Amino acid sequence: MPTYYDPGADAGDAYEALRGLAHASRRFEHPKDLYGVVGDLLGGVRSLRQVLDQLATAHASNRPLAFDDNGDHSAGSKDALAAADELHQAATFIDQAEERLNAAMSAAGRIAWHSEPSNSPVSVQRWISVCFLQGDDADELLQMIDDEGADAALAYLKNWDYGDETTQAALENGYVYDLPPTGPLEQEIRSGNYDMTFSHSFGHVGLYRLHEINPTDAITDEQPIRTGSLANDLQPTASPSSWFEHPGIAAVKRARGLGL
Repeated sequence: MPTYYDPGADAGDAYEALRGLAHASRRFEHPKDLYGVVGDLLGGVRSLRQVLDQLATAHASNRPLAFDDNGDHSAGSKDALAAADELHQAATFIDQAEERLNAAMSAAGRIAWHSEPSNSPVSVQRWISVCFLQGDDADELLQMIDDEGADAALAYLKNWDYGDETTQAALENGYVYDLPPTGPLEQEIRSGNYDMTFSHSFGHVGLYRLHEINPTDAITDEQPIRTGSLANDLQPTASPSSWFEHPGIAAVKRARGLGL
């Protein structure tokens, strides 16, 4: 039970509750429960945003009491400010999560769950890979993210999308996903039907586009949709060009200074 006055105890309870939810949500016996769970999570994320802001403020306001293990107040004060800044940055990422959860809850609220499945084929939406950059190409994009922001990098990468040609290349190579693949230490930003993932730690950037697949074109059980990270999927081949190097991309890279 929450104490409403002891941050340490309530944080511990929140951690245990989330651990329990992570275990319990591995399977839903009754899909109608999904909407309520999303709603509760949305409320939890809003509270988490407030907690992060308050933690940031507490670190900054208590700097006179901050020392390092050697009794150095200057070092302790510096670390307190650094912690406050990182907590504030984390809170801004929570804003993005809240926005996505809001959208998810709106969509979930429009679903009428039935007890029996439908036999009618329907089109499905999947994410196809537009491009995946590593090495020098990725370094250029990661620098753009640092200098101009992730939105600018995503807008630039859209130039690498050649519509049906890009879609066909992704389908032929099997780079089709239920959700945009992400892994540890990766960040994600979405704009309309595009989703960009990137990692400064691993040095790669990927762009994905939402694609609607007609029932007649659906992937069969013998052709499973990928769910892992694209970084792990890519394997060296005998071809000198990567699978995502569609005609015209080399010209774009030259124009943008990303290649020779």
